[in-house]
Amino acid sequence: MDTKNSTNQRQLTVRISRGTEDGSYSTYSVPWRENQTVLDVVTEVQRTQEPSLSYRYACRVGVCGSCAMTVNGKPRWTCRTHVSRVEEGGVIVIEPMRNMPRIKDLVVDMSEFFQKWARAGNTFVGTATRNDPPALVSPQSKKRKQADAAIECINCGVCYAACDVVSWDKDYLGPAALNRAWTLFNDERHADPKDVLRKATSGSGCNSCHTQGSCMKHCPVSLSPTGSIAGLKRSAILSLLKGG
Repeated sequence: MDTKNSTNQRQLTVRISRGTEDGSYSTYSVPWRENQTVLDVVTEVQRTQEPSLSYRYACRVGVCGSCAMTVNGKPRWTCRTHVSRVEEGGVIVIEPMRNMPRIKDLVVDMSEFFQKWARAGNTFVGTATRNDPPALVSPQSKKRKQADAAIECINCGVCYAACDVVSWDKDYLGPAALNRAWTLFNDERHADPKDVLRKATSGSGCNSCHTQGSCMKHCPVSLSPTGSIAGLKRSAILSLLKGG
């Protein structure tokens, strides 16, 4: 669908999920511009056609992660997603992220996402005081390298939205919370790594993961929560064998 208006400006057809329930879409036509991002499109619709459209964004440059939405069926950061990469026949369909309750239009409630973060034991508790010198952690140590491989998560929720296990098991902690647990478990400054491992493996924790890899496939910064979860599973087995 390569439509043009009376001034021969190429047009993009945009279908946006609206309201508070599933199933309602509104269709808009916006100018199709070079190097246009999906966030640019949503902003143009809100500013020129639909002032009541609700969505989130902040930095616009791929730092905050707050603009995450579902675009043509896949969770993405819309500020980094160019229309040319995702349009299908001149059409893009924009929906809120999966696995989180919708507040309105493209805005979801992330309370459950962050509550699971806390349930996974992800609060850092140091062993040093402000009066102690900085901890000497070698960048070459095995634990430091394992933490470094997973530490760039900014809690955008894309992996959580992509996870099929979350879809059928609402108690599952999810890939972001477990990825953070892995970094904290490997932090040599943390006071109680055993507690992190216990919480990350309890109930619907890391052992509920089916290793489908959707979180890894869709992570905007190419992290591997799948690998972090595998690390937690291995560590739990080793701890059990050692009588920990």
